[in-house]
Amino acid sequence: MSVDLNSMAVFAHVVEEQGFSAAARRLGLSKSAVSKHISQLEDRIGARLLHRTTRRLRLTDVGAAFYERCARILAEAEEAELAVSQMSAAPRGTLRISAPVSFGSRFLGVPIAKIATLYPELRIEMVLSDRLVDLVDEGYDVAIRIGRLADSSLIAKRLCAMPGHIVGSPAYLAKHGTPRVPADLQQHNCLLYSLSTTGDVYHFRDGDRDIAMKIDGTLRANNGDVLMEAVRQGVGLAYMPAFLTGCDLRSGALVEVLPEFRAPSGAISAVYPHNRHLSVKVRVLVDFLVEHFAEVPWGTTECAESPRAAHDGGA
Repeated sequence: MSVDLNSMAVFAHVVEEQGFSAAARRLGLSKSAVSKHISQLEDRIGARLLHRTTRRLRLTDVGAAFYERCARILAEAEEAELAVSQMSAAPRGTLRISAPVSFGSRFLGVPIAKIATLYPELRIEMVLSDRLVDLVDEGYDVAIRIGRLADSSLIAKRLCAMPGHIVGSPAYLAKHGTPRVPADLQQHNCLLYSLSTTGDVYHFRDGDRDIAMKIDGTLRANNGDVLMEAVRQGVGLAYMPAFLTGCDLRSGALVEVLPEFRAPSGAISAVYPHNRHLSVKVRVLVDFLVEHFAEVPWGTTECAESPRAAHDGGA
């Protein structure tokens, strides 16, 4: 059985407008043309879709089930057409982005500046905050997030891996000793990132076994730079992402602790609401960031001192 999409669209409009005349006006057709579409549709299906009286229209049981499917098919067809038409369209309008302070200030300036140059009709509003913003309620198009993502209705696009390290200063380790196994951390001052999705727990891997170790310490902060400075000053140990630790590990200012128990790499992700997934501006941003961060050498002690250094002479 072949059903005409035009007839399905006419039927959906009749249901939504609650009448042939109103549907005809909305579609720019005659009432008789609308009636003909419905009759042909019923003939193809072999069942009555509407109970028609002089006062009102009422869906039959078959009509109600058919309308639900029509509405979904027509919406998907509209989305498909919109997606294709937007592929060649230049992004425009306002693009609101949320990103963590430490990462955003170091590594998002270069790609955002390039996007702004490439697409002058795009107005970019970037807000750096370590707070977990509500994208829908607060009107953000995209958020950049680091580490494990909480289950949500958001779409997540992985930009790149982000390893993490437990680090300490040589002075702290000389004074307090170096942990040999994860359980030793319970005897150490472990500094805490207060916005971590894992809470007061460090995660490790011992062969095929995952280890979750609850830790405690005298300093808790919602910003990675504050914790890094405390680690450099010998206050304690901290689990930190590679984009903050690379230079200190390379220079010897910090030492990695328990490298043989290092947890699997986390990730840097772009997340956005479902109703943004066809947006040209969101697609352009996410695709650009995926390509940009594919070239950054996370996880090595040769990580660049600055976001610009990682791309000098490159892009």
